[in-house]
Amino acid sequence: MSKLKNDMNSDMKKAEFHVSSLVVLTQPPLRHELAQQIATLEGAEIHAVSDEGKLVVTLEGPSQRPIMDAIDAIQAMPGVLSAALIYHQFDESDEQDEQ
Repeated sequence: MSKLKNDMNSDMKKAEFHVSSLVVLTQPPLRHELAQQIATLEGAEIHAVSDEGKLVVTLEGPSQRPIMDAIDAIQAMPGVLSAALIYHQFDESDEQDEQ
């Protein structure tokens, strides 16, 4: 019976939730425009904008791939000088736990 229980547990789908934070360095005159552009990305939130052009950004998503895609999109925006990943965490739970 133990093997059956293990087989059932391995069939359960794991749900993931990822959270990352970034410091984005921008050209100062473009900081507010870039903050608005970044905020339109799915799962993105702007927490601070400094006069020097630094943005504090969090990204949330169901897996690592959308987070990495968002970071790539941010780095490709004209006026962004760098995007440094400061923190990344993910939680994993059974699909059954969420119901």
